[in-house]
Amino acid sequence: MEHTSIETGSRRKPSGVVRSPLFGTIALDFLVKGDPHPCPYLPGMIAQEEAFCADEFPAELYHDFMSYEFRRSGNIFYRPVCRDCRECRPLRVPIHLFSPNKSMRRVLRKNEDVTVQVGPPRFTAEKARIYTAYLAEQHLSARLSAPDDLWRFLYTSPVTSLEFQYRLKDRIIAVGITDKCSRSLSSVYTFFDPEFSKRSPGTLSALREILWCKQQGIPYYHLGFLVARCASMSYKSRFKPCEVLSEAGQWVAYKGPVTK
Repeated sequence: MEHTSIETGSRRKPSGVVRSPLFGTIALDFLVKGDPHPCPYLPGMIAQEEAFCADEFPAELYHDFMSYEFRRSGNIFYRPVCRDCRECRPLRVPIHLFSPNKSMRRVLRKNEDVTVQVGPPRFTAEKARIYTAYLAEQHLSARLSAPDDLWRFLYTSPVTSLEFQYRLKDRIIAVGITDKCSRSLSSVYTFFDPEFSKRSPGTLSALREILWCKQQGIPYYHLGFLVARCASMSYKSRFKPCEVLSEAGQWVAYKGPVTK
């Protein structure tokens, strides 16, 4: 595949339709554009999204929407339409090509005693406590820590979703919420108990979910947006080989950002 890069500048006009091999051509005349706001990833930048809300949505169709830059949060589907920036790049891992590097294999060995339970997302008080502690430790924030906000953000889904629950004996150490269809598994959000941060639970969850895809015959694992200049988002490109969505709307091999 051809080399692709991350560059700043005016964003290309997003497609006004989604072409799905299963559902045909869908006109995006129902999108609502939000107000510009400070970018959560790049200080000093202004972000903007267009979005729609759905109480039910076919998981296979959502897979196709991801190829048009859409992501899901609760029952909101959105994509960036920032005027002066195009650094948010959807990233996915082709399962048949992926091979963990040395440090990833070390994480897997360190966590051989961790079991994984996969099933429908189920909200509990224990998970709410872990999520609140995670936000306070990782993001210095209690944002969305209230149980009802957590429920709307992660435990309300209009598509087919799965929860990966990582356990060490009787303790939950991490939780990964994902969206599933026959062609992809998409990571929605992962949070973990800060007490177990030395076990690299974020990396562990991505690795275990990739391995689960391989076992299930699912060809792609989506990690959401890569933002190369944001440390909390750039880690995604470590799962190589990976692909990003190009300006032409094609999935291409990611070789890294261009340094000007």
